[in-house]
Amino acid sequence: MLSSTTNTLEFKPVMQSPLHPFGLAAKQEKINDNKGAWANEIPLLGYISLRGNSQNAAFVNAVNSALNITLPTQACSMINAACGSILWLSPDEWLITCKRDQRASLQQSLEAALAAIHSQVVDNSGGFTTVLLKGKNASDVLHHCTVYDLNMLQAGKVVGTTFGKLSLYIHQHEDGYSLVFRRSFADYIWRYLEHSALPYGFGIAQLNDGQ
Repeated sequence: MLSSTTNTLEFKPVMQSPLHPFGLAAKQEKINDNKGAWANEIPLLGYISLRGNSQNAAFVNAVNSALNITLPTQACSMINAACGSILWLSPDEWLITCKRDQRASLQQSLEAALAAIHSQVVDNSGGFTTVLLKGKNASDVLHHCTVYDLNMLQAGKVVGTTFGKLSLYIHQHEDGYSLVFRRSFADYIWRYLEHSALPYGFGIAQLNDGQ
């Protein structure tokens, strides 16, 4: 029988990157020419799923007003804005990536603006993560991983494509690539990336505050 003074374990949830077991933070170094491919995760970003009819002017105008942006409505288009990156996923779906501490305010702004409009706004921050890939051989590495012709990946374009046996979204990020994928894919995708980069030399990139 437990006494009234028995201590019980207090549940204290801990927020971790899906790539936490790889210890990336301890391995990162400044990008240099000694290796051809450099990658690192931008952990624990905010991810907001937005759904609505892109042919509905009221929906588009409400989103534009809430985020102070022009919602990308062309297939496979994306924009970078003060609120973060907005990726077109389908004619009625977008993914907004932002700093994690901004996700609540962005979601509230969207929900308020769209209250009377058929739409959906969901905080999906527990579902995705992002890896940046840079270096002189970054595109060579990706050619081992995906069937998509990276020569077609222009600035301002995002594509959903295969990565080994899985799938992800790719877009240009400054002088490299941003890979956005589900957290449950993280172990497979990171190991596949490491293996594909071995012939060129693979390093864990030191990321600055703005990535």
